[in-house]
Amino acid sequence: MAPQREWFEKDYYKVLGVSDSATKAEITKAYRKLARESHPDQHPGDTAAEDRFKEISAAYDVLGDEAKRKEYDEVRRMGPLGGMGGAGGGGGPGFRFEDVGDLGDLFGGLFNRGRGGGGGGGRARRGTGPQRGADLQSELHLTFEDAVAGVTTAVHLTSEAACSRCSGNGAEPGTTPLVCTNCGGRGVLDDNQGFFSFSQPCPTCQGRGTIVETPCTNCRGSGIEHRPREVKVRVPAGVQDGQRIRLKGRGGPGRNGGPPGDLHVIVHVGAHSLFGRSGDDLTLTVPVTFAEAALGADIEVPTLDEPVKIRVPAGTKSGKVFRVGGKGVSRNGKTGSLLVTIEVAVPAKLSRDERKAIEALAALETESPRKHLGV
Repeated sequence: MAPQREWFEKDYYKVLGVSDSATKAEITKAYRKLARESHPDQHPGDTAAEDRFKEISAAYDVLGDEAKRKEYDEVRRMGPLGGMGGAGGGGGPGFRFEDVGDLGDLFGGLFNRGRGGGGGGGRARRGTGPQRGADLQSELHLTFEDAVAGVTTAVHLTSEAACSRCSGNGAEPGTTPLVCTNCGGRGVLDDNQGFFSFSQPCPTCQGRGTIVETPCTNCRGSGIEHRPREVKVRVPAGVQDGQRIRLKGRGGPGRNGGPPGDLHVIVHVGAHSLFGRSGDDLTLTVPVTFAEAALGADIEVPTLDEPVKIRVPAGTKSGKVFRVGGKGVSRNGKTGSLLVTIEVAVPAKLSRDERKAIEALAALETESPRKHLGV
């Protein structure tokens, strides 16, 4: 296979945390450990973890295959320009295409990476071949209850989308794009030069791979239109305010046969009239009377489902926190607690009998609670 551009930019041994002399068994063991830790199922909605998982998988795809690994090691030893970069595992800085200015553009635009369109890293590829669609962003507002329980809903946005008349192929309905006979539908013409494989956009189809003889009257042959869209979103239980949910392939449409981008949904969670939230724990402040705090009492407190009773011991002070396990937010197979903070309620108004009772209590108190202050 032809060497990939990423081979010059990525140290796959470093990605997997192994030495370049590691055995195949050591590489496999390292990959399995890292894959478990960063698997998207363990980090729902975490795009960084998903990108890390892809990077680990790409590294193992090369190093786990003896033929690919041998070719990768040879590429790293030689360097892309025969000595300009420290792409090999030695000690120098890694070679990057963008570090060599216009020459980097030459390699970035012509070097055949074996895949179409819009990958990252370095300057934009020149030409009109397949291009990945743009990533889009939208916002979703949820109630506190829906965020805790999880919900399937929809976001509405107006953006570029595949043309509804021609289904994105650019041709008027009843006609079809023709495969370019010059490039055989690939959109590029290759020029193999030994170690490197160079390519350039096909001049006949302008890199699209197809020729549209009768353009769609709606999108004028572009295959793209601007229109309102509704996108369904499955929100996992326990989503937090500000969390980002990535919907792969639901962003802007690709061009010239490229893949669509992703849609990133930012979640905003409304406040609850009673409960607060701290991670996976729910918080609740419960007022009690002086008599309940002093003498002790069993009190009933609300939860998100059925009320529960808790025991307030005699002598409980205001600010004391009681933990009720299993009554918090369920997320990733774990459930938090309900944290109940006791607040001793002081009446603003007293009846005549209440005043007499409190005055009688005050008369019985022989020691000041401020004695430790020394005043």
